[in-house]
Amino acid sequence: MFCPFCRHAETKVIDSRLVAEGNQVRRRRECASCGERYTTFEAAELTMPRVIKSNGSRQPFDEDKLRSGLVRALEKRPVDAEETDALVARIVHRLRATGERELATGVVGETVMEELRQLDDVAYVRFASVYRSFQDISEFSLEIDRLNRGKRRDKSRSKSKGKRDSK
Repeated sequence: MFCPFCRHAETKVIDSRLVAEGNQVRRRRECASCGERYTTFEAAELTMPRVIKSNGSRQPFDEDKLRSGLVRALEKRPVDAEETDALVARIVHRLRATGERELATGVVGETVMEELRQLDDVAYVRFASVYRSFQDISEFSLEIDRLNRGKRRDKSRSKSKGKRDSK
């Protein structure tokens, strides 16, 4: 890194600390030539994958669009803003963690639905109805039945796991 005062190429790191909840490193530096001290901040530059729409077009991932869809699904549900922020963060992390440069909208939608299913059943069904373009009440009923079967399966797994843990 060049010294911002004399443009000399050699600097020495005097102190390093994690800041911004561990997402940045703050470094105090000293120029080897002029002796001036200054602070730098380092952060990982992580890019989100581009989204491939159903018509084949590609566009940048839009976190605001994700958030607005989730807020609509969660409207009038007992989920506070912090939980919504955490939900968005989990979804973004999962999509970024795929390591892919491009993701189909189906992957994004299914990831959102998995996270919503764990948070709030009503919001999940609301989101699913828009995402899967439900045409009539029978499609709602099928999705609710699927959701209930998954919940029963999860309960039986946790009960059998609890029995194994207690032995």
